[in-house]
Amino acid sequence: MNLSNLKLFQLTSAGFDRIDVNYINANGITMHNARGVYSVPMAEYALCGVLQLLKNTRFFDENQKKREWVKNRSVLELCGKSVCIVGCGNVGTECAKRFKAFGCNVYGVDLYPRQDEGYSVIYPLQDLKSALSNASVVVLTLPLTEESRHIINAEALSALPDGAILVNIARGGVVDTGALIDVLSAGKLGGAVLDVFEEEPLSEDSPLWGMDNVIITPHNSFVGDGNAQRLAHIIMTNLRGN
Repeated sequence: MNLSNLKLFQLTSAGFDRIDVNYINANGITMHNARGVYSVPMAEYALCGVLQLLKNTRFFDENQKKREWVKNRSVLELCGKSVCIVGCGNVGTECAKRFKAFGCNVYGVDLYPRQDEGYSVIYPLQDLKSALSNASVVVLTLPLTEESRHIINAEALSALPDGAILVNIARGGVVDTGALIDVLSAGKLGGAVLDVFEEEPLSEDSPLWGMDNVIITPHNSFVGDGNAQRLAHIIMTNLRGN
């Protein structure tokens, strides 16, 4: 790759994991990501997925198709639940706003803990296991790095309370898929909302497809009708600043 005349590199993604960052830095190229562009639709997706599981919408959807009038007394409330956001950047903070509006106790885990009005507290990453132990809902929004790869492994999943819901809108590699399948198969989790996977597309023979308490979407949570306007604003701002 020879980009000797390149001065600025604008990503249309928020993550840097698919870019040769060392080359960019070594050649003095200014690089910007799309920070904040996709945060709103992703946060809405996370909230929507959790509500679908708590309200058992799949049950009612199937009965509607069959034209069957059957009540369900097992639906749950989101209000009052403890929500742990792992990765308190733009996406995580937009998630925190929405879950907080539903009456949840929202706290975070981040590599760089800080005080933030969106969270009751933000714990350092080394306290992840203890933070997970109190969570009814866990939302993963952290970037994929060597440090975060498989950060949600068998040990982390075992720390979750029975019935907890896991949402992954980060990168598939932050979750050990085999360990997740094991705990879901054992009935420990209340469910999972998965938009990203270690291997994409998800294999047709993955057990995740057939699990009633798992919502699967094809890396689609970032899609929203406001993205183009937000991205254009960022690009123009970065060009002017450069």
